[in-house]
Amino acid sequence: MAHLVHIARLCAGAAALAALASCSSHSSPPDLTQDPAAVEQGKQTFRFDTFGDETFWTDTLHMNEVVGSAVDPKTALAVGLKVDSDALPPAVVQGIQNGSISLTDPATTVALLKLNAVVGLKGTVENVNGKDTLTHLGITCALCHSTVDNSFAPGIGKRLDGWPNDDLNPGAIIALSPVLTAQQKAIYNSWGKGKYDPRFNLDGKVGPTVIPPAYGLKDIHKITVTGDGDDIQYWNRYVAVTQMGGHGSFSEPRTGVNVTNGTDDLVSSKLPDLEAYQLTIDAPAPPAGSFDPAAAARGKALFEGAAHCSTCHSGDKLTDANERLHAPSEVVSEPEPNGEPSYASRSATKMYRTAPLHGVWQHPPYFHNGTAATLEDVVNTYNTRQSLGLTSDQVADLVQYLKSL
Repeated sequence: MAHLVHIARLCAGAAALAALASCSSHSSPPDLTQDPAAVEQGKQTFRFDTFGDETFWTDTLHMNEVVGSAVDPKTALAVGLKVDSDALPPAVVQGIQNGSISLTDPATTVALLKLNAVVGLKGTVENVNGKDTLTHLGITCALCHSTVDNSFAPGIGKRLDGWPNDDLNPGAIIALSPVLTAQQKAIYNSWGKGKYDPRFNLDGKVGPTVIPPAYGLKDIHKITVTGDGDDIQYWNRYVAVTQMGGHGSFSEPRTGVNVTNGTDDLVSSKLPDLEAYQLTIDAPAPPAGSFDPAAAARGKALFEGAAHCSTCHSGDKLTDANERLHAPSEVVSEPEPNGEPSYASRSATKMYRTAPLHGVWQHPPYFHNGTAATLEDVVNTYNTRQSLGLTSDQVADLVQYLKSL
């Protein structure tokens, strides 16, 4: 997925002009989260905009050929792709329910893409020699950062934007490309479900991270696990250009990354509205009956006291990410599994941010590398590595508190 040359001087000049403009005004930029039109446009971008990345997924990887001819809905659901039930006409709903529409026929996948019903995939379907054919395929933000509520069937339901798709196996999907070597396919297939390596195509090292949630980010400036940028637009640009293959530019002097795709910019103008939508997505409340309130109250006292959690998970967002980052020696998530290189060492900051905890019940596994399968594993890891001396009952109470957030 490597990309080539970056038009750095032009972007730097534009940035300088923007900085001068901002210095000349004492007014703050408008809060687009209060603008319904901006939020709605951002929602459409999040769900359906490829930023022109069909150039990569179609022209380079030929994924349209694979998906259109060999990936039936059953296979698609098995690798974690989701279907938006709200995009299905009544006749299709009935056909799926009564079995008259086959879920083992790739033509059904093409039909779903024609309906814009596959979450995170954008397909162009054209009639070729009398047959609906998938001629172009791209991906959107929703591929990794949305799932569904399974209200219709497993993998089929109403969209849940901002929720990480922890069923998704991006590596296995990429490995379907016919242009990759056997060695490349093996690397992609090694990532596993719910994980993605947003550095591999740039530094060649292998160390996938857990797909993070994109909810509960309002008023949090360091929104990535290593806090590389100062706002969500930084990471949106990074992903849109360097990972999705969207048309535009991204430059990061601290890592030496300079990527430009295409001769146009289909990313920059969409970032403010996209950010506005993402910042309106609240962390989900815990399901009713999912935790013990009395135990959670005891756990809260431990969180703020003997367990020392609140020294870093502080404030109403339960993170100190806006004030500081932490050296790898301060965290308990390293060393990485399987001898992989430190993820922080591959980043711009070389450090980690404290993760916000609201909605933490929703997205196991935990830590950036997924080395804690459950919240109990998280607490036990801290208890052991930081010598907290918590009893098994205290560990259980802390877990109940985390489930209540």
